[in-house]
Amino acid sequence: MVRIDREEPADGEAVEALFDLCFAPGREALSSYRLRDGVAPVAALCFVAREADGTLAGAIRHWPVRILGPAGKKWALLLGPVAVHPTRQGEGLGAALIARGLEGARAEGWSRVLLVGDLPYYRRFGFRRLDGVEMPPPTNPERILGLALREGAWDGVAGRVVRAPG
Repeated sequence: MVRIDREEPADGEAVEALFDLCFAPGREALSSYRLRDGVAPVAALCFVAREADGTLAGAIRHWPVRILGPAGKKWALLLGPVAVHPTRQGEGLGAALIARGLEGARAEGWSRVLLVGDLPYYRRFGFRRLDGVEMPPPTNPERILGLALREGAWDGVAGRVVRAPG
């Protein structure tokens, strides 16, 4: 039995070890990590999938970012990373973590969520490709996806994604 809990400060090391296990070496060199550097994740939106014995089977974090463009400075959540231990993949834990995070984001009053990922996977949660939203290079623009948590939240939003003030 796995339960989804809010990430606790004591989970930090285990969460980072899980991310290291699930992602390629050098993951922190990705453009999305430049947006996280020096900025704390949104603690209320960081969750872990925990085995009965306390072992982590999965984790998800969300980070605040800003989009600077013609519509001004717009806040968004950057979803990720999300990871599931290789021995538990294919059981729906990743989807459960994403759903819990999105539910929490709505409850916390966020309007929009952004991520870099595969549209065929994230489409089921309501994500769509974002035209005009620019992640730091070398991000493939085809992989920049967004979800409006409030009606019209992405309407007219375009520009560069930058780190939130630390």
